[in-house]
Amino acid sequence: MSEARASGAHPVRLSDRLLARWLSGRVRATALTSQPEPRAVGQFARGKQMLAGNFLMAGELLASKGRVPFEAESFSALEALHGFVWLDDLAAVGDAQARALAQVGLADWLAQYGPGRGPGWTPGLVGRRMIRWIVHAVFLMQGMAADQQAQFLRALAQHARFLLRRARRAAPGLPRIEAQVGLLFATLALDGLEAHVSEASAGVLLAAESQIGRDGGLATRNPEELLQVFELLAWGAQAFADHDRPINERLGVLLDRVAGALRVLRHADGGLARFHGGGRGAEGVLASALAIHDALRGRIVRAPTDEAMGFARLAAGRCTVIIDAAPPPLKAAPMQAHAATLAFELTSNRRPVIVSCGDGRSFGPDWHRASRATASHSTLAFEGYSSARFARTHKALAALSDGPRRVGLEFRHAPHARAVALSHDGYVESHGLEHLRYLDLSADGRVLAGEDVLLASTKAERRRFDAVRARMGAAGLPFAVRFHLHPEADASLDMNGTAVSVSLRSGEIWVFRANGLALDLAPSVYLEKGRLKPRPSLQIVLSSRAQDYTSRIIWSLAKAQDVPTALRDLEVDEPLALADL
Repeated sequence: MSEARASGAHPVRLSDRLLARWLSGRVRATALTSQPEPRAVGQFARGKQMLAGNFLMAGELLASKGRVPFEAESFSALEALHGFVWLDDLAAVGDAQARALAQVGLADWLAQYGPGRGPGWTPGLVGRRMIRWIVHAVFLMQGMAADQQAQFLRALAQHARFLLRRARRAAPGLPRIEAQVGLLFATLALDGLEAHVSEASAGVLLAAESQIGRDGGLATRNPEELLQVFELLAWGAQAFADHDRPINERLGVLLDRVAGALRVLRHADGGLARFHGGGRGAEGVLASALAIHDALRGRIVRAPTDEAMGFARLAAGRCTVIIDAAPPPLKAAPMQAHAATLAFELTSNRRPVIVSCGDGRSFGPDWHRASRATASHSTLAFEGYSSARFARTHKALAALSDGPRRVGLEFRHAPHARAVALSHDGYVESHGLEHLRYLDLSADGRVLAGEDVLLASTKAERRRFDAVRARMGAAGLPFAVRFHLHPEADASLDMNGTAVSVSLRSGEIWVFRANGLALDLAPSVYLEKGRLKPRPSLQIVLSSRAQDYTSRIIWSLAKAQDVPTALRDLEVDEPLALADL
């Protein structure tokens, strides 16, 4: 299975290549009648690394001094290169050297791939590239020779005409929204396309309304993908405002919904919960997108509930707990879905404490599959089993084909605490047991109390449990509750192995205890997008065996008494050297 297919990417259709080739010889150079303000948040450090000849694209390091390396091993890296997102980082540097590299990259791409060659001619990538070309047009064209400017303007016209014919045929989800927003930017900014503004606007609405649910979420349940959709829609709305055009109220309502959902999915430090293939989001992107939305709407949209896109949120005293409280997206994203039901993450102030291992896609197929297993999340898992099953295949990459059918969620808030009761039936078929989880966050955010229960409540479940126990022996069914720690959290066993002290760089100390159980600290990994290799970390492991119809583990994670509720966290994150990535 190719990576393009396995990762959900969509290869270029022959008809798209032929259309691009046909258009390349038939469009005339257009003119830019306006240039939207650049909205993307570029990273100065990455731009400087590119100038030094190091291009880090989707976890792949490419060396190319004075050129943009458009050839890469992984499809994700190819998408990053051919989508021209790297322009944001060079524009963040903004000097003559950065402009020269951007111009060389543009010229090379037009010469090699402009006539319809290469992997960059899917409608979604064309839309992504069009947005970057338009918003960075002044940066790109400054100092260009007249014939180079004319070639660039012809390429803009080619891309616009391509999207007029192909945007609606883009793959569902984020690619279609990218294509439609790219077309909208073209109709607002390029001479001769004014008559297509209404068509492009309608296409954006149709693509967005077909993907965004009533709670503001996506069927893929990927928080980072939701942020990317929100960012694109906010840019489209801002482009209307920049051209003194009214923003369609339906688009405004969609933005309100997604803004509310993202606030549910946002931790205290501003990063997103990392579930189902999503990362924390690039630094500053979420805050920037929400700021654009709030300015356009003239108000801050708060989340109407503590739940969105199948996730539940507890928050108090600058502490956030975000829980996966729904089945994995087996239909919408089977190749990216994680067996993470009832897993949670905890962030205190601006420091992540309890995390998921993350998405291993950029580290290869073995890491990708391992990262999607239940044991890679902070929840309960039976030894050798996940709460959702992978399809039987000899391939390293596989779809999640079956998982929990019933997931319970009930908030039980009280004046002294924010609490939630959850359950799922992902282990009923394999072990005859339901997993129940109760999480209680104190009103000051200093204590998270938890209880994990395995329960066989019906006659059918007890018969299944008895059969499995008879096969496995009197010792019972081995399981573990895992709590993966962020790599910057230092942990050590205390009190003869009955407690774990977790020290954060801010100076906070959290203490983990479990009633009547010995604790283990075991190796773990933190799979962070944009790095070349996994980061080593630790996990707290509570091991036990299910010997009866009911098994219960009670635990707590509490901030040490001598640590204030809120700290002035002045510890500066050290800039990453290339070797650390």
